[in-house]
Amino acid sequence: MTTTTHTVDTACLQLIDAAIAQHGRKSSSLIPILQSVQRAYRYLPEDMLTYVAVALDLSPATVYGVATFYAQFSLEPKGRYEIKVCDGTACHVRKSMPVYEAIRKRVRLVDGRSTTDDRNYTVETVSCLGACGLAPVVTINERVYSQMTPEAIVTIIDQLEKKEDEPQ
Repeated sequence: MTTTTHTVDTACLQLIDAAIAQHGRKSSSLIPILQSVQRAYRYLPEDMLTYVAVALDLSPATVYGVATFYAQFSLEPKGRYEIKVCDGTACHVRKSMPVYEAIRKRVRLVDGRSTTDDRNYTVETVSCLGACGLAPVVTINERVYSQMTPEAIVTIIDQLEKKEDEPQ
């Protein structure tokens, strides 16, 4: 497991404290509090998990267990664009892996890594996105792209980057 160093600063603590104020200091508030942290940081830094455990009077092991049990949570930083390629049966048969490889090549992911060094992209395969009739399916930040081909996904990524470069 790779660990990422993150220093809890005042802004981090304020975010967690605001989530606790909103959801309460009860154990049933753990998941919504972790979701708030995940939304803000795109992952759950270990030191924040400890802070949440102390604040909710839970053991760090309990908080860590929840953070690692649910697939929605990540202990590793995610990219600004989270790209998920379905590799369920329907998508796999309809050639999702060439789409996955085209994405990795386009964003220059190497050595089995899932997140680019600049943290712009995280690329992962998932077992199912629940859209078998649209196979092969890719999501980018939860927006669904259907009937993908390697060429089409590269064009979509090019458009994302072009849109970023435009003045706001």
